[in-house]
Amino acid sequence: MRLGITALLAAIILLVYGIPNWVSAPSNVPKIVLSPLFWPEVLAWLTGLAGLGLILFSWRDKGTATEDRDPAAPDSGARGRSGDTPRHAYLRLAAMAVLMIVMMWLMPRLGMVWTAMIGFLVTALLMQPRIPISTLVAAIAVPLVLYAFFAHVAGVAIPQGQFVRLP
Repeated sequence: MRLGITALLAAIILLVYGIPNWVSAPSNVPKIVLSPLFWPEVLAWLTGLAGLGLILFSWRDKGTATEDRDPAAPDSGARGRSGDTPRHAYLRLAAMAVLMIVMMWLMPRLGMVWTAMIGFLVTALLMQPRIPISTLVAAIAVPLVLYAFFAHVAGVAIPQGQFVRLP
């Protein structure tokens, strides 16, 4: 519930104050998807919808969660995922910090797309996905699709590496 309220408030602040005051855009942009206002507004609206969804699902599940809960079931307490301790969470956080440093070092050498693929894959493996094959496919497909859109449709130059260049 709190996450939904926070997301909804963030979306409202972005739409009412942040985007109009901090994002400037020329009025003669030929395509709406190229406007600097378009994607921040889309993301703000999606954040608001996600917040509303979280609020609605928490209200819907609130009645069933108290009725269906087994009082004899052990409570996980401070544990996040099954078997996780706060120590594991801090280790994952430290690994993410190291990954960010490595990615910044790799970016000029490999380029944005290849570095994003590696970063996505390592991040997903740190979170121990249920379906590792789909993680591998997403780690390759998402950066490539984004590269194709921005480089070939939007005409935005994407930083390329020194070793392998994409068409």
